[in-house]
Amino acid sequence: MSALTTKDQPLLDVQDLSVEFSTHDGVVRAVNGVSFALRQGETLAVVGESGSGKSVTALSIMGLLDRSGRIAGGDIVFDGTSLPALPERDYRGLRGAGLAMIFQDPLSSLNPAFRVGDQIAEALLQHTCDKKGEARRQAAHLLEMVGIPQAADRAREYPHQFSGGMRQRAMIAMAIANRPKLLIADEPTTALDVTIQAQVLEVLRSAQQETNAAMLLITHDLGIVAGTADRVAVMYGGRVVEEGTLDDIFYRPRHPYTIGLLGSLPRLGDDPGAPLRTIPGTPPNLLRLPDGCTLAPRCPYAIERCRGERPPLEPAEGDAGHRSACFRAGELERLVAEAARP
Repeated sequence: MSALTTKDQPLLDVQDLSVEFSTHDGVVRAVNGVSFALRQGETLAVVGESGSGKSVTALSIMGLLDRSGRIAGGDIVFDGTSLPALPERDYRGLRGAGLAMIFQDPLSSLNPAFRVGDQIAEALLQHTCDKKGEARRQAAHLLEMVGIPQAADRAREYPHQFSGGMRQRAMIAMAIANRPKLLIADEPTTALDVTIQAQVLEVLRSAQQETNAAMLLITHDLGIVAGTADRVAVMYGGRVVEEGTLDDIFYRPRHPYTIGLLGSLPRLGDDPGAPLRTIPGTPPNLLRLPDGCTLAPRCPYAIERCRGERPPLEPAEGDAGHRSACFRAGELERLVAEAARP
């Protein structure tokens, strides 16, 4: 049953989550023992390259895995309730009211045959409002709240009449319509230019402050994390390989994959003609994951132990809030400095 979330009790507690997909080629292990917690009003950014398991983790929380996917192990506890054990009827009542998701592509997420305001009003009618006229007025107010000018008029327009940034704002308005406790934003700035990205992120921050929701921000772009998140979880090969505060991840990284992600960011002062830095190699085959560390084939610091044994996610240098899944976490600062010497 649902329980009140206290200061010490997380609103969302993902415990050793594993998710599998059945395919013609075999079983894809998309998520492998992922654990993290999120408290009311907090923002956790989950970062990593495509295929790392970020979106699958979010869809598992929302109960929206397709038929080929299943939760193979672990638990997802939201506000004291185990979500995998929840009947679908109860889950439907929770989506939109208790937890809501902003998807990557707002154009495909909005129904092209219905007015934008009516789609937001439908979300309200499902949970908190029983009169269509009032729901439409609230929908227009929500569009105004996320920064859409002439909101009452724009509410009567169709999705194709909105720009990409405006559609994303409309999706944010729909997501916060019923003041959910948890807001999941899956790549909310994909395909938007830099100026619109900043505007959308500001709208997200304002919406979160308005509702005091916890936010799970999923992105592959570390550049948008710095001004948004309280904590960061770095995923690779279906696992969380490092987790910590912004300062931990940006200034004291303790996993080679995090160091590689940070190193691939272009910086002011770099030679414009120099090639961008990359992480060599390719992501792991999720059909045939290696026995040891999934990064070992791409890692310049891997030792024999890394290839035969999977490192646990444990406190880095005794800091319980900063965790790393690397056998050489304590040596990385020295190893990186040595590798940088001419």
